[in-house]
Amino acid sequence: MLLILGRFEARRQLLRRVVAALACATCVILVPLAGAPADGRLRVIDGDTLVLDGERLRLEGIDAPELGQTCLDASGRSWPCGAAAARHLRELAAAGPVSCTGTERDAYGRLLATCRAGERTLNRAMVVDGYAFAFTRYSHSYEADEATARRARAGLWAGTAERPWDYRSRKWAGAQQTAPGDCRIKGNISERGRIYHMPWSSSYARTRIDPARGERWFCSEAEALAAGWRPPS
Repeated sequence: MLLILGRFEARRQLLRRVVAALACATCVILVPLAGAPADGRLRVIDGDTLVLDGERLRLEGIDAPELGQTCLDASGRSWPCGAAAARHLRELAAAGPVSCTGTERDAYGRLLATCRAGERTLNRAMVVDGYAFAFTRYSHSYEADEATARRARAGLWAGTAERPWDYRSRKWAGAQQTAPGDCRIKGNISERGRIYHMPWSSSYARTRIDPARGERWFCSEAEALAAGWRPPS
């Protein structure tokens, strides 16, 4: 009897390992996309985030300006660098076909991916063209490409640009004036569903929270996701 149980347990452990391997394999996607992103299978959210066939992807190793972020050009004039970064990623992706691969997810469930469009790697192209920074806190893959962009004064490097992580930190600190305690993320409900807005979101300032309607504040993005809210898209 003990021998039978032992064999059963061994088989169960093997099955668990196989299931785990298959689950990991599903984290690797290779989705060819012919044509421009307007066909609905690809949506660019911002300069480092996109949705491909329903899968939300974060371009690994880079950090682009937030959508509402502005920078200074060579003459010291303000320009919408966050929106420009998103537009540049759309232009790169339009070269298609687009394919992405990744094996890890970030704390918010996004697949950390390396994506290609035509002959170019989107991650590297965004940095080389000067529309994103090497995210050296997590990866050193694109440090040399950032140095190339800096020497060429490409994109963001033509003037002055606040690093996105510093911009987010500053906006988070500034939200303390209106938020209850340390819960500074706004969970809004509209005809588009339950959407949360980070302090650096372009619509954060004009978003009002009405608890009577079921709206609420969140202390972290992970908390908002777990509660069923989604980011703007």
